[in-house]
Amino acid sequence: MTYFVDLNSDIGESFGAYKIGMDEEIVKHVTSINCACGFHAGDPLIMDKTVAAAVENDVQIGAHPGYPDLMGFGRRKMAVKPEEARAYMLYQVGALDAFAKAHGRRLQHMKLHGAFYNTACNDEALANAVLDAVEEYDKDLILMVLSGSYIAKEGKKRGLRVAQEVFADRGYNEDGSLVNRSLPGAFVKDPKEAIPRVIKMIKENKVVTADGKEIDIVADSICVHGDNPQAIEFVKNIRKGLEEEGIVVKPLVDFLK
Repeated sequence: MTYFVDLNSDIGESFGAYKIGMDEEIVKHVTSINCACGFHAGDPLIMDKTVAAAVENDVQIGAHPGYPDLMGFGRRKMAVKPEEARAYMLYQVGALDAFAKAHGRRLQHMKLHGAFYNTACNDEALANAVLDAVEEYDKDLILMVLSGSYIAKEGKKRGLRVAQEVFADRGYNEDGSLVNRSLPGAFVKDPKEAIPRVIKMIKENKVVTADGKEIDIVADSICVHGDNPQAIEFVKNIRKGLEEEGIVVKPLVDFLK
């Protein structure tokens, strides 16, 4: 049996004179990127530059909409109404889509950012508002969401293209959510631990939680972070480990039905 997986990373998160991440390096090792769209990070010039880098490296492009929270980097929970969630997503996806078209490409997917992502995973009202917006904007746009979440299941019920995402460098709770960044077990920093963990996700559809319990998971795409030199090596090692295991690393659009 041949196994396929996408390797994605969140980039384009600099803003004005402030540089965040190592976009020029990470884009060389992934198959898809999620580009910030100006609400939690990014600005028009950064968006244009990020899309150009993706095109140059033949990497697929995804929009990465966040809450309007530059100071909190989109990681603070906000009291957002469903109609606001729908509008925020449409506004940001549309903006990035313009840059993609200017570079002769189309968006492959959409992945929410930070607190927007985490809340919409299982808040049914917000999730449905986001799904409504995808249906209105482009039914062929792949929805990249947390594996096993409400939004993943509901998206599939609606017949949308859903890519279930897992995290190589994050810990899991028993309900399939990610361990809060402030708690022990939130991060996996050693590639020797991360590689077999990710292979198990792909081939066995299982992951061991921070508490040592085994839960079900689906891995269409693996999120990796590349915001420091050590993380770049982490990403390179993850990809090498997957390929050595015979897992084909390629963009979602090439294998997701």
